[in-house]
Amino acid sequence: MTRTIGIIGSGLAGGAIARLAVDAGYRVVLSNSRGPETISALTRELGPLARAGTVDEAIAAGDIVALPLPLAGLEALPAGTLAGKVVIDQTNYYPEFWRNTELDSGELTSSELVQRHLKDSIVVKALHNLDWNHMYSNARPKGDPERTTMPIAGDDAAAKETVTRFLETVGYDVVDAGSLAESWRIEPNTPIYFWPYAPAIPEGLTGDEEKSYYLKQPVPPVTPEDARKMIDSAERLSPPGGTLAAMPPAHVAIFMDLASGNTVQK
Repeated sequence: MTRTIGIIGSGLAGGAIARLAVDAGYRVVLSNSRGPETISALTRELGPLARAGTVDEAIAAGDIVALPLPLAGLEALPAGTLAGKVVIDQTNYYPEFWRNTELDSGELTSSELVQRHLKDSIVVKALHNLDWNHMYSNARPKGDPERTTMPIAGDDAAAKETVTRFLETVGYDVVDAGSLAESWRIEPNTPIYFWPYAPAIPEGLTGDEEKSYYLKQPVPPVTPEDARKMIDSAERLSPPGGTLAAMPPAHVAIFMDLASGNTVQK
């Protein structure tokens, strides 16, 4: 039974998955490359089920280890320490920030690249296709009519079941998108990536109003049937990878605010 989630990365996405896990009664060990002392404010906010640790401590404690990280940081991950762990791959390929020739050619999906580096881990792609804010705010208990559906992909049936049980517990229905080789169906610029989990912005709002609306507005649920249709209708992109230009403009504006150090108001 999954009881502790180890998280490598304590940014917005790492904080969101930590909040989901703590709300559902899991213990959480958060880590980053800068050291546990930089996460103390976040773990105090999360409460007694959360603590800060080193990357190695988060890995050792985690029944599941989540990677809310840029794909460019893949090579820095300690593959040996992660051996034997079920790993949630939350990375995405955005060539405008980091390029890889094997991904550009379609030889591998991004999750196959992660699995190759973490050769003794069991990688499941999940929780990668929506922003940190809606990752947390979209979660609903089982039976709620507003509960939405998330895709996963992986090569190991038992690991996928482990991740499915975790996602179902924290607030999502789950649809299996297939193997890591088929995970291109849920990568950036596919039908199930991002847009179904983001609110439609009304016309006539100012830039700041759009950002505030985007952060506060609930999103209509994605049913399991809708998720399956989107997965099955996906076409493989050539070249693969996402672009900021293909993302919701309000999300991009918030991303740029954060990148420049500006405060984003919820």
